[in-house]
Amino acid sequence: MEYTKYTYMKILLGALLFLTVVISCDDRLEVDPTQSIDQNQALSTEKDVLVTLIGAYDGLQEEETYGGDYMVMSELYGNNDDLFFTGTFEGLSDIWNTETVPTNENARATWIDSYIAINITNNVLSALDKVTSSEETRDRVEGEALFIRSSMYFELVRFYAKTWDDGDNTSNPGVPLVLDPTRNITEADYKARNSVAEVYAQIVGDLERAESLLPEENGIYATKAAAAAILSRVKLMQGATGATPQQQAALADARDAADRAIEYGTNSLADDFQSLWFTYINEQGTSPSEYIFAMQVTTQDGINALNTYFGNTIEEIPGTSGRGDMNVTEDHIARYETGDVRKDFFVEVGGQFFTMKHLDTYGNIPVVRLGEMYLTRAEANFRLGTTVGADPVDDLNMIRERAGLDPLASIASVDVVVEERYLELAFEGSRLHDLKRTRRNSGGVVWNDPKLILPIPQREIDTNKQLTQNDAYL
Repeated sequence: MEYTKYTYMKILLGALLFLTVVISCDDRLEVDPTQSIDQNQALSTEKDVLVTLIGAYDGLQEEETYGGDYMVMSELYGNNDDLFFTGTFEGLSDIWNTETVPTNENARATWIDSYIAINITNNVLSALDKVTSSEETRDRVEGEALFIRSSMYFELVRFYAKTWDDGDNTSNPGVPLVLDPTRNITEADYKARNSVAEVYAQIVGDLERAESLLPEENGIYATKAAAAAILSRVKLMQGATGATPQQQAALADARDAADRAIEYGTNSLADDFQSLWFTYINEQGTSPSEYIFAMQVTTQDGINALNTYFGNTIEEIPGTSGRGDMNVTEDHIARYETGDVRKDFFVEVGGQFFTMKHLDTYGNIPVVRLGEMYLTRAEANFRLGTTVGADPVDDLNMIRERAGLDPLASIASVDVVVEERYLELAFEGSRLHDLKRTRRNSGGVVWNDPKLILPIPQREIDTNKQLTQNDAYL
């Protein structure tokens, strides 16, 4: 890996953190407090593997990853017109102003914590032979680890590399693919960046296998529908505008993956849009069925960075909080049609407007929800002129009617679908990526401006001479 010693320590300690849970329960293992993890000691039983897998989920919900920062950075980069960032955190302010520098702390923390989660999954995958209780359990463990690893790589390549088809995918630098556990620090662990094409190929392969292995129902953990949903996002990025045969093939894959996520039937579209939020205040921590995959937040564990920055304390709604850093413009609210319940899902505090999606202090964080799958299937079907699963206007109308709007008789252009997607998923983390794949600009910033890509952290560049920096930061 291309890590500083500090980064390595975090990675190794991350893996050890969950192994020590096992050690504290009994004395089967005796791990020395060093930088190295002995493979024969660390994961010697099925229980060790299962505990470490839980550790991978914990890494997934870190503040710097799906705990909210992935989503926050996407919205800051992609919402120059519809958001004002009034916070004092320099790293986030620089992202909003597209003035990021290689020492940006948010870019560095997200890079580090993403690779920590990846390393934990690599440890799990390296010890699958220890899972002997049943083939079903082994398949589930492998599927969950692949799901987590591929999700992390997808976020990394979207933030730290050029968008798919912005130039040559086979030569554009992506991020380093590390597929084996990092246990001892040697020169061999300092790796160069794989190409964008190579990273996407790994992500797709991991997700396809994960979907084949995962169960349809798995509590709060990854399922077949979750793997299919993330795969639909990957393929939608590769499908872009459908301008080439290759993009059209990817759009067909995105459509089919979204259709599978819907047809598994393990999730259902909420009847009431407003019921999708306030999962702790109103539901004591239970996510709605529409959440295909979500980060669980409790008073004891987890953090909701979306609440931290988008939220605010509303006196008449007990349990709300937040810094109030992300102010929604009136221009954004004006984009909703009269009668749209989503138009009313904002609150005014001191003359500033805030989305009500993230007011709940301990609200669960939706990573992907079923409403998105209907919109993906609608867009892909419309672009391709197909009706797999449903006519695109019918899928679009499911979302519109849930929002209190009259159904459309037909779709005039793809812009109608793209705009509906924005309004439905506003401030949930999809904005930057949707702008890039549809080749739309963010305010006055062109969709493929190098400044809309995060820098490779400078400390990683300084340590690993094989790493190359992104163009905007040379």
